[in-house]
Amino acid sequence: MGWLLVVLGIIGIFLPLMPSTIFFILAAWCFARSSEKFYNKLINHPRIGKFIRDYRDERGMPFRSKVIAITMLMVTIGSSALFFTEQLLVKLLLFIIAISVTIYILSLKTVSEKVPGKSE
Repeated sequence: MGWLLVVLGIIGIFLPLMPSTIFFILAAWCFARSSEKFYNKLINHPRIGKFIRDYRDERGMPFRSKVIAITMLMVTIGSSALFFTEQLLVKLLLFIIAISVTIYILSLKTVSEKVPGKSE
C-alpha cells in the first residue's frame, strides 16, 4: 500500500489537479507500520521529506508552500473551469472544490521555514 501511495504522489507532482503531499504523508504512515527502512528513506528524502516531517511534527505548512499550493490550485482549476468546459454544473463543482481545498490549506498551521545555520 505504501508503494502505491508513493506512485500516486509522484503522479501528483506532474498532474495539476492531483495532490501529491497527502499521498506521501499516507505512504509514510504505511511504511511506519511496515518498513522502517522505507519510512526513513521517505521522511529523509531531500525534496519531499520536509513536507512529511512538517505535517507529522507540527501539523502545518510553510507560508511559501501555502501560497504556491493555492496559486497553482486557482490557476489550474480556474483555467479548467473557464476554458475547458462549458457545462455550468461542472464549472460550479470545480470552483467548489477549489474553494474547499483553499479553506483547508488556510486552516493548517503556518510553520516557519527553518534556514540551516540561521538561529531564530
